[in-house]
Order: sequence, then C-alpha cells, then structure tokens
Amino acid sequence: MFNKREENRGFTLIELLVVIAIIAILAAILFPVFAKAREKARQTACASNLKQIVTAWQMYAQDYDETACPAYYYVGGNWSDEYAWDFHIVDGVAGEGFLAPYTKSGAINKCPSFVVSSDATSNREFTGYAYNASYIGGDPYNDGVTYPTTPASLAKIQNPSETILFAESAIWSSYGGTGKFWGNNYLRAPKDLFFVSWDTGKVHFRHNGMANVAYADGHVKAVSSKYHYDAEHQLGALSEYDDAYDLN
Repeated sequence: MFNKREENRGFTLIELLVVIAIIAILAAILFPVFAKAREKARQTACASNLKQIVTAWQMYAQDYDETACPAYYYVGGNWSDEYAWDFHIVDGVAGEGFLAPYTKSGAINKCPSFVVSSDATSNREFTGYAYNASYIGGDPYNDGVTYPTTPASLAKIQNPSETILFAESAIWSSYGGTGKFWGNNYLRAPKDLFFVSWDTGKVHFRHNGMANVAYADGHVKAVSSKYHYDAEHQLGALSEYDDAYDLN
C-alpha cells in the first residue's frame, strides 16, 4: 500500500534546478542552429531576388542593342538628381530605376538580411545590392582610361560565367559620429579609385560569412572567398585584383 504523502510529492528545489539547467543547455545548443537555419532561408530568398535582377538586366540589354544598363548618372550641377539602375532621386524624392519596367517590383532590390537606417540611404527606398559599375555599368566619374565611363556592350564580356554583375553590398560609415551601414548600389573593383580611396563599393558577406553573387551569364551563387576583407564589418572584394570584375 502506497503512502498518500509520497504520491503528491512535488519537485524538490534541486530537481527544478537540474531541469532548468538542462533546458538552458539545450537552448544554448539549439538557438544558434535555429539562427543559422533562419539566415539560410534569408540567403535563399536573397538569391531569388538577384536571379530576378540579373534576368531583368538581360532583358534590358536585349532591348538596347546588346548594351548593358547604365549604373548611374547625375543631372544638374549639384548632383541633386540621380538616375540609376535600381532607383532615381529627383528633388529629394525617390522613384524607380532603369530596370523597374523589367522587374515590376522594387522590393526585390532589398536583401531580407540587410538592415539600414533610413537616414543613411539618401532617401533610397530599397538597398542591399550593387551593380558592377567599374567595368559593366560604366561610371561617368571615373577616368575613362582604366575604367569605362559608359556601359559595356555584351560582346565585350569575354567570360560571362566568371564576370561579376551584381553582388550584395554595403558601406560602413561613422558619419555623424555613429557607426552604421549605408546602402550601396555600385560595386567597385579592388583597383578602382572609389574602392581604394573612398572605401566604397565592397561586397557584404552577410549570410553566415557568405555573399550571393550574380554573374553576367545569369547564374547566381553564394561565394565565401574574401579579399581585402574587413572582418569586423564583413566587407571585402571578390578577387585580390580586378579579375573577377573585368571583361577579360
């Protein structure tokens, strides 16, 4: 015959502490796994965005005599009005860019893992991806000798499957006294003046140390190889020199 007192006995303090310790250990093990799985899902969504962007870029080129979409240009003497592949800003108001008729949604220009302060984007609604301005999109503010100032023709891209077209990107800035990520829309090769002197146009390896990259032949893949890498802010280049970006 059992003792009624023993039947109704609850957990002792030691037993409760053991259970809590076990739950804490399991949480410490599983939470990083869940975080990585969530980031992997975001990486997949990001790759889908880039695939749509590069497809839109190809459609644009077909409509414009096999010539790449311009990276950007300014109108006016004070750089107030900017027109670019993914947006335009006129009188401080943002709107759609050159590829908008082919994408139908500006939201695909935003990586789900990239968070940027609204005061650091120059009123750009969507940010997160950058276009190869050094060699493909053309840069009206480069020297015109080392790097072209006008968009490249598709015929000049000799190895499309190895030439970077778009990549995840960001700028780390301490402007205003507070460090923050700025949106970056123009990708620069390592020897480009903007990369070297202005410290801009870098790739952001934001997905567990990887970055999604779109190539000129249309394929997208995650890349982990880093050069000129700033580990603190996960920014770097896709090659030591310009060979991942140039047309050769």
